[in-house]
This record gives sequence, C-alpha cells and structure tokens, in this order.
Amino acid sequence: MQVALTDDVVRGFKCGRIFKDNTQQINSLDFHRTADLLVTASHDDIIYVYDTAQGKRLLTEVPSRKYGAQNVVWTHSTELILFASNKGTDHDVRLLNLMSGGATSRFVTYFKGHTARVTKVAFNPKNDTFITAAQDKEVRLWDVRTPQCQAVLTCPCQATVAYDQQGLVFAVGLDNGIIKLFDAGNYEQGPFETFTVPDVRNSPVPFTHLSFSNDGKLLLGVAEGRAFVLDAFTGSLLRSFPNGVTEAGAAPEASLSYDGQYVLSGCEDKSVRVWNVTTGAQVAAWAGHAGVPHCVKWAPRRLLAASACSAVCLWVPGPEVLQQQIQQQQQQLQQQQQYQQQPQMQVH
Repeated sequence: MQVALTDDVVRGFKCGRIFKDNTQQINSLDFHRTADLLVTASHDDIIYVYDTAQGKRLLTEVPSRKYGAQNVVWTHSTELILFASNKGTDHDVRLLNLMSGGATSRFVTYFKGHTARVTKVAFNPKNDTFITAAQDKEVRLWDVRTPQCQAVLTCPCQATVAYDQQGLVFAVGLDNGIIKLFDAGNYEQGPFETFTVPDVRNSPVPFTHLSFSNDGKLLLGVAEGRAFVLDAFTGSLLRSFPNGVTEAGAAPEASLSYDGQYVLSGCEDKSVRVWNVTTGAQVAAWAGHAGVPHCVKWAPRRLLAASACSAVCLWVPGPEVLQQQIQQQQQQLQQQQQYQQQPQMQVH
C-alpha cells in the first residue's frame, strides 16, 4: 500500500542513516532516476556511491585528487557518472566508469571546451545529451557518446541550467531574475519564452539553481537567499521561501518533491526546511547537520530525501507515521467497500 506525501508524513521524517565518509563539504549529490543509488562529490576530492535501499556505501572511495570533483550527476547507466573539475586550470567535464570500483575506476571521455570553472551539469532525462554552464558565461550542449561540443550559447553572466523531466525543454537562469526556456530540439532559434521573477528583477546575482517538477508544471529557482516556485507555462510567481542565506553567502540547493507539493532547502541555521507549495506554510525543519546543508534532493521515486554538509543524511518517515498512514488508508478502503455493499435504491 503506497503512502502519500502529506504534511503529517513530512513532519515525521527522521534521519534514518548518516554517512560521515568525507572530511570536507560535500558540493553535489544526485539520485539515480531508476535505481536506488546516490552519488556524492566533495571538496576533499572524493566521490562516493550509496545504496539508498540498503542504507550502505558501495565500492570504496573514488578519488579525483588531480582534478577535484563537483557537479556530479548520473547518466542513464548505473555504471557511468559525469562530473566537473574544481582544481587548477583544467575545466573539462569527465565521464567516469564506476564498474571497476575505487581507485581503479577509469575515465571514458573528456569533454573539453569551457575556459573557466564549470558550475552546473544537467543530464537529459530521456536521451544521452547533457548541458553545462560555467564561469566563462557559456552554456554548452553535449552528447555523452562524443567528446565534441554540439552547441554553445553565450550568456551575459554566469548561468545555471536544467532540463524538464520529458527532456524537451531546458531552462537557463541568468541575473536580473531572468529565466529563458529553450526547445531542446530547436535551440538554434533562441528562447521561445522568457520569464522575469519580480522579486529579483534588478539583482546582479544570477540564479544558482533551477529544476522542474516531475509533471513539468512548476519551475523552481534559487537566487539571493530565496527559493522561487514559478508556473512553468506562464512564469507567474507562485511562492517564495527564504533559506536564510544572504546574498554574500554560498547558496544552498532547493528541491521539489516527486509530486511537486513540497520544497526542500538547506538553511543558514543548519536545518533542512520543508514548505508546502499549495499553502505556502513551513511544514518541518529537520535538524541534525553540523554545518549548513548546501546540497539537498528529494528522491525521484520514494519517500526519501538526502541532504549534505560534510556528512550525508538520508531522511525517511518514522515508522509510527507510516503505520498511522497505513491504518488511515485501510479504514478508508473499508468504508468504501461497506458503501459499495449497501443495497442501491431503484427509482421507477
């Protein structure tokens, strides 16, 4: 029996597992779309992979001492990841095969082109293309099957990028509250829609994060210490949630739940806060991190969330909450069955 995500369930989330494998801030994490896997990258130049169903670490550590590691994402394979460098003058994005495990994991492809640090990697949910954004004010389009860049979009500032869940549209977030939407199959024609978030209309600080809801109806953006929820079709601002991080502070991620009903964000007080998109109310503040959890993600298919400072926490509903929800659903099912068994009055 499937348990729905409700305010009561969210309030009952607890840290079911914590991993303290890293020695420095974790800078990115990503759930696999179809497998129960989580990958993380840290400023200590180590990549780890976790089995979220079993709550355990897989493989040994995967070091990237020479290049560093950030913006790690899964491909469609459970053996291949993409990540960017954050050390020195090498700004390549790398495709890494995890199959051999640990220090013997091997690089498959180097994607060269950016001339400054890559700040975002977004993989297409439906095919083998991906997008990168960097401090060189470029957005580049790639195909994981070839090292040649497919296209370059020049931006007025450092940008961030995201695909919708159908892989048909990608968004580019800029400064002054501007978000541009492109047809992924016809990007040469330029953006087909441009939104401006009024609260940051005149801000020189660009968006640091964008993501679409699973149904494509919502667009989430983070800028200047706030998470903005937009209507993805009209650009209307639906909600704005504060994470307490000032303009000068490093911006934590925000994430929409798999049903699009809740926004999760790391906050300056080291908590992970959850808001209800429909009501605008803060539903929960999950405590337990020793530092600001800059990385947060809802799992795409489960009642599961992850957050990370230098440690990774997997958040799951407490057993008492699950039991209560199951009992309520069983009672509703019994009531429906009793109603269906009642004799129906016939009208002649």
